[in-house]
Amino acid sequence: MSNKLFVGSLSFGMTDFDLEDLFKQYGEVVSARVIVDKYTDRSRGFGFVEMSSSEAAQAAIEALNGTEVKGRTINVSIAKERSNDDRGSRNSGGGGGGFKKKRSYDRY
Repeated sequence: MSNKLFVGSLSFGMTDFDLEDLFKQYGEVVSARVIVDKYTDRSRGFGFVEMSSSEAAQAAIEALNGTEVKGRTINVSIAKERSNDDRGSRNSGGGGGGFKKKRSYDRY
């Protein structure tokens, strides 16, 4: 079992420190991060927590999944590993040139 947890439906006011405080009562927290929008710096409503052991991760899931935190019912589960296919290709090319009309000065 993985030690990395996905935490969804977070309050938009939740910080990394709040997330760490919430999970540290179930074991040692290696990292806690609320994901924010890169343009607005506002929470996207989810985050990730890495626990030091799979036992601590399981304890946190059992204790926190479905509980209310800062007015929102959170969901906690094992984070799924992202493959390169999931991320999408950022260099997928651009638009195609399309049809090019031959001009009279293009003859030679």
